Amino acid sequence: MNYLMIGANKIKNKIKEGICKFWSDESGMGTVEVILIIVVLIGLVIVFKQQIAGIVEDIFKAIREDTRVITN
Repeated sequence: MNYLMIGANKIKNKIKEGICKFWSDESGMGTVEVILIIVVLIGLVIVFKQQIAGIVEDIFKAIREDTRVITN
């Protein structure tokens, strides 16, 4: 019975070490940060879709007009 308790304590300690190691591991944090930035950017594009489309449209109109001036 004593051996059973020693084995259970070893397993408990290994699990505790594994959880602590997992909790303090920061190897994937860069990836998580990049994904969060992309999600925020997509959200901003969705919110300001019409305004962004209007700005892009105005820019292309100006480019077309300048191209006509140059080619004529």
